[in-house]
Amino acid sequence: MKSIAWVTDSTSTLDADFAKANHIYIVPLRLIVNNEAYKENIDITAEEFYEQMRRHEQVGSSQPPIGEFIELYEDLKDKYDEIIAIHCSSALSGTYHTSMQAAEIAEANVTCIDSEAGAFPLREMIMNGVEWQKLGCSVHEIKERIEQMIRGMTFYLMPASLTQLHRSGRVTGPQLVLSQLLRIHLLLKFDEGKVIVEEKIRSFKKTKQRLLEHLKKDFALIKDVCIMHANNKEEAQRLEDEIREMNPELRTEVMPFIPVAGIHAGEGTLALAWIRQRPAFA
Repeated sequence: MKSIAWVTDSTSTLDADFAKANHIYIVPLRLIVNNEAYKENIDITAEEFYEQMRRHEQVGSSQPPIGEFIELYEDLKDKYDEIIAIHCSSALSGTYHTSMQAAEIAEANVTCIDSEAGAFPLREMIMNGVEWQKLGCSVHEIKERIEQMIRGMTFYLMPASLTQLHRSGRVTGPQLVLSQLLRIHLLLKFDEGKVIVEEKIRSFKKTKQRLLEHLKKDFALIKDVCIMHANNKEEAQRLEDEIREMNPELRTEVMPFIPVAGIHAGEGTLALAWIRQRPAFA
């Protein structure tokens, strides 16, 4: 069996011990507060970043420098037969393309996958991929199965702040004013790696109800659902309770939302993600 290394970024939310035990190398994105950069999950946690975001207006993020990827690939190419690199959506971050460029420069044998998401779905893709690797699947087979997961992925967001979306350029000034006057809430969705406006709804309660309706349609096709929150654990747990009442057999998980998404959607944002017809480990 060929030896395989995995390369991903910090939006994967992978446990450090799991990563170390399974030859997974995590390159951190940078979170920026008042022009000072922090390595995500190394210099600052998601919770700490949201606290900083509350106190400072100048917050942002940036992809890892290409030099970090080149150095990593130079090291890994002599230790492993093959490398699988899987990153957050290339439509939302330059991390994927930077990783590919670095692999080419380092002349490393790298198979790159665009997860078209991040957070829970990206983590699940890697964890499933590791299991398939242990069962003897080739890199080509692993990539095909992960791509099947991508096609079965659903990822919704309920942004807490249209002001934050306006600052990031995703909502225009007139749209912001109109939404505030009419108290419109947005339901966003990942679509081929991009975040689009799925619906505009009057009231948070109706937006949440609509989100749960989307989830209910897929109950027969899923086993797990993840509720993510940008420093809004209380509301996330309420959402988890509602899901458990609807379907007690569904496994639920609550986790902090990746700061990169929180920067654009605002503190308090909720998200829901699941993967339909997840392939068996066979």
